[in-house]
Amino acid sequence: MFNYNGLATGLFGGLVDKYSSTLNFVKNYLPKANIRIPFRTYMCVALLTSSIIFFLSIGALFIAFNFIEIQAFNKIILFILAPFILAATCFAIFSFYPTQKANSRRKSIDTNLPFALTHMGTVAESGVPPYVIFKLLANFEEYGEISNEMKKLVRNVDSFGMDPLTAIREIAERTPSKEFSKALLGIVTTTESGGDVKTYLKNSGEQALFNWKIKREKFLQQLSAYAEFYTGILIAAPLFIIALFSVMGMISPTLAGYNILTLTKLSIYLLVPAVNIGFLIFLRGVEVEM
Repeated sequence: MFNYNGLATGLFGGLVDKYSSTLNFVKNYLPKANIRIPFRTYMCVALLTSSIIFFLSIGALFIAFNFIEIQAFNKIILFILAPFILAATCFAIFSFYPTQKANSRRKSIDTNLPFALTHMGTVAESGVPPYVIFKLLANFEEYGEISNEMKKLVRNVDSFGMDPLTAIREIAERTPSKEFSKALLGIVTTTESGGDVKTYLKNSGEQALFNWKIKREKFLQQLSAYAEFYTGILIAAPLFIIALFSVMGMISPTLAGYNILTLTKLSIYLLVPAVNIGFLIFLRGVEVEM
């Protein structure tokens, strides 16, 4: 049976071993992204896939040039640049995907953590041990990636025979969320020191929920300022520019050698949409999950 991963490792394993130190960021993020492929195999697959795209793009260009008339110089430039750009893009996607996936998981964990800790604290007040609480949370899909982390913890205990504290430590080391890791290690420290886990979970839940409320209120205040900025800059300013071009068009058809009608079209169909898309990306980057 054909084994793509094995073929990739056989072809590029030595190369990855030689330059693995330059790709440590990928190695660090693979477990946090919950990608269950060894680092060496993952990078070998990235190199093999990029190589395949490189040669396929050369073949595609060769076929395309038989049907499309292009100057010889442009053909040479495309043959040199296009395959390298496509292959490099593929390799970059493989390299940065674990980081993106880990950040997505971290966001899900941090968003649900206050509610999960509050839930854990409430259940702990009935005298239930932490492992049973983790098992309970593993069945709550509403908690997103926290539920997945709890499932791994329960699997390590039930299937692999780890003791609960060791399983908690392993999850704390591999989770992409620093806050979640701190909460898990706090449970371990409290248990080993003979403290009251029930009190710890209750206090942690209350503190996390308080911090979440503060963060949400701060974001809502910022959102109000962003709304005023959007109204003043991204709505009023384009209308003013279009009106200005219209008046100037009555006086002279050109501005600095450029046709005013062309400038107006560029503003309407390119500048305004581009600025709005940029603003939406900015909002996506600073938003707080509710």
